[in-house]
Formats: sequence, C-alpha cells, structure tokens
Amino acid sequence: MSNVTFGIAVFGSMLTLMVLRAPISLSMFLPGAVAYWYLAGDSALLNFLKGAAFARFSLYDLSVIPLFILMGQFATQGGLSRALFHFANTLIGHFRGGMAMAAIVACALFGAVCGSSVATCATLAQVALPEMRRLNYSGRLATATLAVGGTLGILIPPSVPLVVYAILTETNIAKLFLAAFIPGIIATAGYCVAIAIVVARRPELGPAQPRRTRAERWQAFVEIWPVIAVFAVVFGGIYGGLFTPTEGAAVGAVGTFVAALLRRELDVKGIVRCFLGTAVTAGMIFMVFLGADMLNGALALSQMPAQLADWVTHVGWPPLAVVAGLIVLYIVMGFFMDELSTVILTIPVIFPAIMALDLWGLGATDKAIWFGILMLMVVEIGLIHPPVGLNVYVVNSLARDVPMMETFKGVVPFLISDFLRVILLFLFPIISLFLVRLVS
Repeated sequence: MSNVTFGIAVFGSMLTLMVLRAPISLSMFLPGAVAYWYLAGDSALLNFLKGAAFARFSLYDLSVIPLFILMGQFATQGGLSRALFHFANTLIGHFRGGMAMAAIVACALFGAVCGSSVATCATLAQVALPEMRRLNYSGRLATATLAVGGTLGILIPPSVPLVVYAILTETNIAKLFLAAFIPGIIATAGYCVAIAIVVARRPELGPAQPRRTRAERWQAFVEIWPVIAVFAVVFGGIYGGLFTPTEGAAVGAVGTFVAALLRRELDVKGIVRCFLGTAVTAGMIFMVFLGADMLNGALALSQMPAQLADWVTHVGWPPLAVVAGLIVLYIVMGFFMDELSTVILTIPVIFPAIMALDLWGLGATDKAIWFGILMLMVVEIGLIHPPVGLNVYVVNSLARDVPMMETFKGVVPFLISDFLRVILLFLFPIISLFLVRLVS
C-alpha cells in the first residue's frame, strides 16, 4: 500500500467515525493511533503518547485561546450585545431592512470582543430576533441575517480559528489579526448590501422604523463606550508594542469583566457560567488539538504530507489553480465539519504544500498571512451552508416557527456575497496585506 493510499484510508476511517457521530477529537485520535501503531509499533506509539500532550499543552501561546474565550463569555453574560445592537439600530434602523443591517453591524462589533461564531450568533439572536418580530420582519430574512452575522464573530479579530492557525503555522498572531480587519469590514459591508438588495426587491420583508433623534443616538453610544475602550486598549496595546497578544487577551478579559460589572448585569451565577463555559469550550478545542496531533503524527510517519507537497510542486498545475482547488476542498469539508476542526486537521498537511508554491511573488510571511485570511473566509461559509450549517441550527433553535429550509433559502444572497469576497481576496492579496505592510 502506497503512502498516499494509506493516508486516504486513515482519512476515510476518520470520516466514518464522524458519520457515526463519534466526537471529532475521538474520530481523529483513534485512526491516528491505530495507524501510528501499524507503522511504528506499540513502543513508538506509547513514547509518542507520553510526550504529545505535554508538547502541545505546554505552549505558552496556547493560553491565548481560553483568555479570548473568557473575554467573549464576559461580553455575552454582561449584556454588551444588547447595547451594541441598540447602538447600531439607532444609526441605521430607519432604512428598509435597517434592523437586519443593525444586527449585522452589532455582530461585527460583538465579534471584536468575542472571537466565536456560535457565541456571536446565539447571543445576538436572543437580542435582535424579538425586535425583528415586533416590526413584522420576514422570518426568512431575520433568521438568515442572524445566522450569517454570527460568522463575523470569527472574521473580525480576535478570532479563535485565526489564533489556532497562527499557532499551527508559527505565524505572528498580531499580524494575522491586523490582516483580518479589512476583509472583515468588507464582509460586514457585503452582508448589508445583500440585505439592501433583498428589501429593495421585496420591501415588505424588512420594514423601516422611525428615525432616532440625535439625543437617542448619543445615549446609545454612551452605553457602548466600555466595548470601544476594551477594543482600543487590547489592540492598541498589541500593535503599539505594550504587550504580546497573549497578554492582550488577558487585559481584554479583565477589561470586559469590568465593563460587564459596570452594566450591573453580571452576577455571581453569571460569573460562574462564564468560567464553566470557557472551560468546556477550551477543553473541547484542546481535545481536538490532541486528536489532530495523533492523526497528523501518523500521517507524518507515513510521509504523506511530504509526498503531497512534492506532488503539488511537480504536478504541473498553475499555483493559483492549486489554491483554487484547496478552496473548493475547504468549502466541501465545511459541509460536514466545524471551522476549528477543519483548520486543526488540514493545516499541518496542506500548509507545507502552500509554502512551496510561488503565489503572486509573495514572501514566506506574506504568503502565510494571505492564505490564513483566505482560509478563514472560506471555512466560515460552512457555518451557514447546508447540510450542516451550524449557525442556522443555532438560530432555528430560537425561532422554531421558521422552517429550517426557509432560513437556508434566506442565506443564499449572503452566500453570493461570500463567494464574491473570496474571489476578491484570492485575486488581490493586497487587501489582506495592506495594513500589515503599512504598520510594519
């Protein structure tokens, strides 16, 4: 059996376990362990297991993940999402579809202190969905908007998948965050344009509301100043060289905690829920890390990644065609896997092949940053695309009267926006690299 065939068999075993609804971490770990034992024997497997967990979890940079998750938990439990939505609604709610656009903007603002797509989706849905119902918004438009808006939780820094990518590829986290800003803003604007086009064709889907006074807008702005302050301190400190991204995550968690206390919406039970939620989510991510390390260790032993990289460089395809093929692969994988699992599983295998290609004449650092942002933009599509569409399931659990198929139909205009944005970032790397080069 060739190495490539062996690797395909291992991947097939992993997918079979996923179809049988085994936990993703276990679906990666078991085939990896069996393959490692088959290739190297039981002594080598035990030695690998003895050191793998410590080698992975002793990384100082890994602590940034639970800190950013805790930051998002404080923001969620502290009611900051409500203030952000109210502020965005006072600015643009008087347009047709304005409340849906306000939900998109609020998701983007909340993503700046959250870093999780599902958390952003679930939190803003609880706030915005009742208001949309009150104005007789279409169930299709309302649920689709909130499902799509949730993806901004990972597109706008801080982004947990982007942190994971940085750790796996040893890319500078601060530069990746900086590179994600312009694409994240483009995503926000693109979703608002999609809403505007939909309500222009059918105005009854998103009725307007009365224009707010200047005093009401100012009052709404006053309520969100803690969020702005935390964002400015965290990212200003990181890019100003005052502290590292890990230290910035700690500062952000403390700042968000203080902001939540100032709103007087965070009690003792809420604080306990924040730490428990952080522990559960971080534990899940770390277990996926462990499973992926086992699987990737076995694949490395089989030399499949090296052979794949060698094949990619000698297959004769144009480098951009190879990247386009990987984009399609990521979209398909997003149908069945969440974004974190996709990143953790594929990057150790695919990244060496990417770095071996000549892409737009980019240097190694720029290439790693550009591909990381492009990959992030692609994997978020799986969060709203059938058959899985995790964000769609989250929103529909809060709006059970709206058929899931209606939400998936409502997502189509946003998917068009997503695909146009991916093409734009694919063809023009400067969009991702502009701020990085400007600051460097």
